[in-house]
Amino acid sequence: MRLMRVGEAGRERPVLVSSDRHYDLRPVTEDIDGRFLAALAEDPGIVPPASALPETDIGGERVGPPVARPSAVLCIGQNYAAHARESGAEPPERPILFYKSPNTVVGPYDDVLIPRGSQKTDWEVELAVVIGRRARYLESPAAALAHVAGYALSNDVSERAFQLEESGGQWSKGKSCETFNPLGPVLVTPDEAGEPTGLRLRSWVNGEPRQDSTTADMIFGVAELIYDLSQYLVLEPGDVVNTGTPQGVALSGRFPYLSAGDVVELEITGLGRQRSVLRPAP
Repeated sequence: MRLMRVGEAGRERPVLVSSDRHYDLRPVTEDIDGRFLAALAEDPGIVPPASALPETDIGGERVGPPVARPSAVLCIGQNYAAHARESGAEPPERPILFYKSPNTVVGPYDDVLIPRGSQKTDWEVELAVVIGRRARYLESPAAALAHVAGYALSNDVSERAFQLEESGGQWSKGKSCETFNPLGPVLVTPDEAGEPTGLRLRSWVNGEPRQDSTTADMIFGVAELIYDLSQYLVLEPGDVVNTGTPQGVALSGRFPYLSAGDVVELEITGLGRQRSVLRPAP
């Protein structure tokens, strides 16, 4: 199942995507939010076949993030060994957790705003995991994937000076600037996405390749991450977990940081493609 939300920010409507056609989900739910995802996890049959839903034309409409504002955006740092090395760090022995403010989540084609005074705005293509069942003290990684509602393409935009030089020791200042988490275009449920291993992640800046890797290179896989997080906090339906980025970011020193007018494009196999234009924050 492929789900999306379209419409102006704050007034998106839910849509089912099937065979490149779009169907109005409002007969089933008012939005794709934690309540709906929890119900869907318990009974996938609450969404009827596409043929039983009214077809809808989304041409010309803004595409919003595929899940309504989550209660939490949890992020995993340095989860690809090559990215850890380009960041000047050894691969972690345990997952590194940091947070982004939930209001960073925007649509996959929305502008990304360069913060005032920023000289080091960076891109990070990531696999996002959206939670469907409450996860608390899971017994094993084997139990974790049953708590996943679906997967999406995410850009963990970062301001490296805020993150590393002005942080006071914690990364969230450089991660929580407005518009710093384009998400989508679609949320793909596990039955269609399959196992989250071997998915190809790529990014481009102004058409030039930057990142090119696969989720097979993750240090900690999705099941292990969800299990580990559940030992320290409670994951709620609708929460987003960004699972880390591969090598090829500006922090490596191999590429310039982003400037106004730059275009960042991201892609993950089966999860779609994003395109964001960088603008100065007003």
